[in-house]
Amino acid sequence: MPPRRRTPVADGHAALLACRAAGWAADRRTTATAVRYTLEELATVAPGRTVEVRVPPHGAVQCIEGPVHTRGTPPNVIETDAATWLRLAVGELAWEDATGGALVRASGQRAHLDGLLPLASLRLDP
Repeated sequence: MPPRRRTPVADGHAALLACRAAGWAADRRTTATAVRYTLEELATVAPGRTVEVRVPPHGAVQCIEGPVHTRGTPPNVIETDAATWLRLAVGELAWEDATGGALVRASGQRAHLDGLLPLASLRLDP
């Protein structure tokens, strides 16, 4: 069962466009909406509870099928800032470049998003 969507698609897409137009430095509310929307898209594309993706302070989501985590700190965690996450989600930044440039902190054997990013559902061009 896909996760429950909290951010309306139209609102999330509009926020994502606004963030890109602002050079990934939009106001806090717009950025938060865009981050939550893209995290929800990731959880829809890769449902599961093996990896936790965190974009503080805006949101976090569990995704990817595999062993389920139930208590304490998850063993597979990916954490990054909002601008990096949004650029990864839309394909302006490659996963390898983000991890190689220390823009993403990934801990755990399954803590990677290779093959999942960019999210195809987040087309920004007409």
